[in-house]
Amino acid sequence: MTEGASRSARRRPSPAKLYGLIAVMVSLWSANYVVAKVALRDFEPLLLSGLRTTLASLSLLPVYFWNRRRRPPDARLRRDLPLLAALGVVGVALNQVLFVNGLSRTSVGHSALVIGMTPILVLLLAAFAGLERIGARKFLGMGIALGGIALLNLAPGRSAGASLPGDAFVFAASVTFSWFTVYGKLVTARHGAVVVSTAVYAGAALALAPVTIWHALGGSLARVTLAGWLSVFFMALFPSMVCYLIFAYALEHIPASRVSMFSYAQPVLATLIAIPVLGETVGGGLAAGGALVLAGVWITERA
Repeated sequence: MTEGASRSARRRPSPAKLYGLIAVMVSLWSANYVVAKVALRDFEPLLLSGLRTTLASLSLLPVYFWNRRRRPPDARLRRDLPLLAALGVVGVALNQVLFVNGLSRTSVGHSALVIGMTPILVLLLAAFAGLERIGARKFLGMGIALGGIALLNLAPGRSAGASLPGDAFVFAASVTFSWFTVYGKLVTARHGAVVVSTAVYAGAALALAPVTIWHALGGSLARVTLAGWLSVFFMALFPSMVCYLIFAYALEHIPASRVSMFSYAQPVLATLIAIPVLGETVGGGLAAGGALVLAGVWITERA
């Protein structure tokens, strides 16, 4: 074994470590739906998105400078800055704005199931980029999943608080995150999880800065409760900073489609948390539509 191959083998994490970290990521992202609902009682959606992104970027800076001492910047970093900027604006800033606005208009159960479509969207974008091929079975799975999304909004037993506009916002957020997943893997392989996460969150914070400052100066912060502040700090530190570091780290070692596959668990975990905390209920439309969505995603991935 060559010296370079030996170093590469030492850097590769064990399956237990890698999938353990992914389990933590999925759990925190599932809790984020409920915590965001609590935060939205005190914050306007745009202000919440801006504060969360700004706090996350500030939290990442010490991690970045500590990592820089161990791993000097790659010479290709300057060349990749336009892509990193696009990932920050689209994959983080726009994603957060769409997600929070959607969640303010729909239920946790609906939003988590719509986000569960991410593996299919990743597959479609990867196919568009020439990285994947889509066969008949994958098309069947996509059709079943889309039928589940339709059933969520058309069935008589639709969950209380859910709406088609809210689901549409969340679906758009899923599209932006899927784009981040496909194209983020390209730069993460070159620069590592810490560099990419810091760069994209810094770009997102700058993009949202005018909106954040405008709403903050408008007096919106005066009425925020302790629960609201704790919620936004949780969202910034854990689902944002910690989860994006884990996500980018996982993209270094396994395919993007396999990483996104773990979003299967989010609808179930998020709904289980929302029932006791927010009093949400599981209606027939949510149960039937959710079953179709998860079945369609599973068929697509297995194909």
